[in-house]
Amino acid sequence: MPLVLRDDPTRIAIAELEETIDTDATAAAWEAALQTPAWSGPPVWVHGDLSPGNLLLRGGRLTAVIDCAGLGVGDPACDLIVGWNLLPADARKVFHHELGIDDATWARGRGWAFSVALIQLPYYRDTNAAVADNARHVIREVLAECKG
Repeated sequence: MPLVLRDDPTRIAIAELEETIDTDATAAAWEAALQTPAWSGPPVWVHGDLSPGNLLLRGGRLTAVIDCAGLGVGDPACDLIVGWNLLPADARKVFHHELGIDDATWARGRGWAFSVALIQLPYYRDTNAAVADNARHVIREVLAECKG
């Protein structure tokens, strides 16, 4: 789905996080994400939820991807969330370069990662510490990248 369809739940989450994060910087970063041009290429197969809990690693290498409930066709940017979920900033730069994607796709991917994390944090902060901690991590990484 286009990133703009995540606008309402993302803004609700930002409001719920007012005492937790810098909501002014967060709202500005979200606005910037929404200004990114939409995907204009043909739809491609996407997993739709490449979050840490859906990636199985052995010896530091990816061995499997599980939970294919979001599998479908659409904008490849939604599968870039893995960059903010799992990679440090330096590795994320290499990931971006090696993918050979345009800056708009990268920015939409960052917007997807941001939206998912913002929605996850208020939902999981009292019930799933691992997901909440990862959401905080993604929010910090996105904000740091947006300040740039």
